[in-house]
Amino acid sequence: MLGRVNTITFNGLEVLDVDLQVQMTSGLPNFIIVGLPDKAIAESKERVRSALQSLKLQLPAKRIVINLAPADLLKEGSHFDLPIALAVLAVMGVAPSDKLKDYLVMGELSLDGSILPVNGVLPAAIAAKRRGLGLICPAAQGSEAMWAGVAPIAAAANLTELLNHLKGNRLLPEPEAKQAEAKLSLLDMADVKGQESAKKALEVAAAGGHNLLMIGPPGAGKSMLAARLPGILPPLTVEEALETSMIHSVAGELKEGKISFERPFRAPHHNASTPALVGGGRKATPGEISLAHNGVLFLDELPEFNKSTLEALRQPLENGYVSIARVNAHTTYPANFQLVAAMNPCRCGHLGEPALECARAPQCAAEYQAKISGPLLDRIDIQIEVPAVSPWDLAGVKKGESSDLIRKRVMEAREFQQARFKAMGAKNVRTNADLKGKLLEDAAEMFDDAKSLLITFAEKNKLSARAYHRTLRLARTIADLQKETKINKLHVAEALSYRRSLPGRR
Repeated sequence: MLGRVNTITFNGLEVLDVDLQVQMTSGLPNFIIVGLPDKAIAESKERVRSALQSLKLQLPAKRIVINLAPADLLKEGSHFDLPIALAVLAVMGVAPSDKLKDYLVMGELSLDGSILPVNGVLPAAIAAKRRGLGLICPAAQGSEAMWAGVAPIAAAANLTELLNHLKGNRLLPEPEAKQAEAKLSLLDMADVKGQESAKKALEVAAAGGHNLLMIGPPGAGKSMLAARLPGILPPLTVEEALETSMIHSVAGELKEGKISFERPFRAPHHNASTPALVGGGRKATPGEISLAHNGVLFLDELPEFNKSTLEALRQPLENGYVSIARVNAHTTYPANFQLVAAMNPCRCGHLGEPALECARAPQCAAEYQAKISGPLLDRIDIQIEVPAVSPWDLAGVKKGESSDLIRKRVMEAREFQQARFKAMGAKNVRTNADLKGKLLEDAAEMFDDAKSLLITFAEKNKLSARAYHRTLRLARTIADLQKETKINKLHVAEALSYRRSLPGRR
């Protein structure tokens, strides 16, 4: 007797088909799982055995072989529990095998027969839709599956409910697609007193998707400003939300199956390892840069990060994805994030203030800033100094512009960009930061005096080709905020003012 169930395994975000086969034959009672299972799958036979006992069922005293085909593909994850149980029940005649062939199945089993949440339901649901299959998944993740538009969905809390549904005795209700609650209202740019130039730089960064570095003494408000950047960014589109949620689903961070349309904001501690930041580890899981896809990655105390960890950011910043190579797998994750970093000018943080700076200044500043390599700095479009806030500004009662007002201007600038990209026939370009090659040349049309200023500055300050083009993108964004179709001299001058070198490197 042979039973089959459709399930999947993952290679990064790639969903790979697995044909789960069960055969029961006469011989010594045994339960064997073959097909390169990991430890979690090898242990699933005990969870399946206990779950069936909760249904008052005993495994037949036969030799039971579970084959996960293709046999040469490594299988990982506890989501194989439910497919194994259903395939065994189908061979036993308890579950209708003719219904199971129309579903893709995933879920972890508890010892009492409950179906527990697993990682990767959203990408699995999208894969099921492409294959013309329905989806059987845990009840807690039915909402997640609904966003993929797959039908039918059987989201069950336990095996009893699922079997009754498959037999038509008591159908499960259709899940409801849920959206996560908004959190942006908690952080408002109006709370930041002073720092008008830094706020303007943040607005430009938001409008064009540019990377930003803030340098200033402790307590100047760098972290406070960075935390408010998501509040002035436009919401995710449906396509972007699905892209981002697929990564969070595989990483197990999509809570209660709810999808958020707010842009991610990730702020890892400076002791984060390279695999934690860029992805990797034993199972090549997504790192912080992928979890920040379509959003913001904030690195506070930038020089305190491990140097090799920071250098690992160079390729993702340029390409928008990260490739993780392992002996048995090669995995690629999207990593199109906006880098926002903050740092003190030196270890004591008070460079240039004679009453506060340490006795080793300015040498300590040069050593501290040397941890940030030139190639990494070259990839950061905006580099600004954030001075200490005046007590007069702190004591003042006047508030600045709210995040809602700034966000409105940012969205108008992005709409201005999108109209231009559409007219140019540019595909897969979402912001000015994505412009490259001929597209950048066509989009960044300049007046002669503006071009002359940029060339003169680049030659005098020995700007690299990358820095030249990033300054050009920056000028294009500044012009977009003013709804100007052509870049003028003032736009270039403002863009150049945002590319200051570190104070200790002058």
